[in-house]
Amino acid sequence: MILETTYADKKNDQLINDLVGKPYSLIEVFKMRGIGSKRMIIEDASPNFKSYLNTVSDTNYANLELRPNGILVRINKGLRNFTWVVPYYHLSIYKTNGSSIHAQGKFIHFRNDITFKENKNFFDKLLDKKVTFDKQYDFI
Repeated sequence: MILETTYADKKNDQLINDLVGKPYSLIEVFKMRGIGSKRMIIEDASPNFKSYLNTVSDTNYANLELRPNGILVRINKGLRNFTWVVPYYHLSIYKTNGSSIHAQGKFIHFRNDITFKENKNFFDKLLDKKVTFDKQYDFI
């Protein structure tokens, strides 16, 4: 689900909290040593994402935020902000010359550059959170 979050809206906040959980408290953020990634350059995106990206030669940026039951992918388009809400049970991450996040029939591929390499610790945290989330539904 993609929401426009340029301006604060209580309905959007409630919807995000219902899908991926409330934000971590300040103490939990310090214990986890941060819950957000640095901004990364979007190299490619699925066709149904093209309306949320800059169409001119501007560089498209996004950053990720961890939540207890999923992630938020925050996309900047000029002066507007969009948030892609991805619960862990929809999330798939592929490491191919950068990284790509797939969910809900959409994907975003991030460029393999210096900012992506700086986010290695964040992706390690993300994978740990996804594995612990998936373990609670392990039936075998």
